[in-house]
Amino acid sequence: MDVIEQVKASIGQVIIGQENVIEQVLIAILAGGHALLEGVPGLGKTLLVRTISQSLDLSFSRIQFTPDLMPADIVGTQIITTDESGKTTFRFQPGPVFGHLVLADEINRATPKTQSALLEAMQEHTVTVAGESRRLPEPFFVLATQNPLEMEGTYVLPEAQLDRFLLKIVVDFPTEAELKQIVIQTSSNRKVEIGKVADGATLQEMQATVRDLLVPDEVVEAGVHLLMMTHPSHAGAPPSIRQYVRAGAGPRGVQALVQAAKARAFLHRRFNASREDLEAVAPAVFRHRILRNFEAEAVGITTDQLVSDLLTEMKKGSSL
Repeated sequence: MDVIEQVKASIGQVIIGQENVIEQVLIAILAGGHALLEGVPGLGKTLLVRTISQSLDLSFSRIQFTPDLMPADIVGTQIITTDESGKTTFRFQPGPVFGHLVLADEINRATPKTQSALLEAMQEHTVTVAGESRRLPEPFFVLATQNPLEMEGTYVLPEAQLDRFLLKIVVDFPTEAELKQIVIQTSSNRKVEIGKVADGATLQEMQATVRDLLVPDEVVEAGVHLLMMTHPSHAGAPPSIRQYVRAGAGPRGVQALVQAAKARAFLHRRFNASREDLEAVAPAVFRHRILRNFEAEAVGITTDQLVSDLLTEMKKGSSL
């Protein structure tokens, strides 16, 4: 537990504000999942990821996604080399995905073919090139970013890839007071040295502890019921879900919900997940898993509004 507090303190020396974003990123890491960070440029998303890698002593790898990026630029490729005897052989040159903490910057700027190169890495933690499967270093995380405003020259992320992100985290614009602090901190010669608080082995031990946390049956049932209510065909779905949703979350949604709830309980120094944890992580878990229909997009109904309706409906049911 003290390690997490030290990591938070290290991040707080560099990142001004964004406490909710920092907590959600740590939840994703402790749960062993990947996270998609959405926010306009300049909010410190890259700096946040780099700071976490430094404090946890994890190798950091940054991939700038562009329309001309190819799958081999991510996973690596076979290259022809000549040994000391003059014999020509093929040697595998690993790509930037071979890192502990991989930042996929502006992931929606690459073509679907290139985006799909991450699917195997995110799910199986392996990369297959020339018929040979290679393990990625552990622990392994993908933290991806995307800009919600600039849509020109971007490609919609495939649903299969979106579902592999444990959380979708919205990075909000800073307040005036926070913006003032950011300007003061970044316009001086002062440099903050980030110390190594832990290492990969310690992080894996914490992940194992998170997996061992207790989850009462009623909490699991509440999570399953919440997921079922995301489907417009479900009898208990709120009116807004029936009207504005094209498809609800899949089975990975409830798995992510429970695992993220356990990680949040661990962060808050508790030994079992509660309904409060479920409700706290539900927006980030379902934000990218609920597919809105055309009517919802036309009238400006967001997935966060729909999740809020779900939680209200669930609280009504629990109070009956």
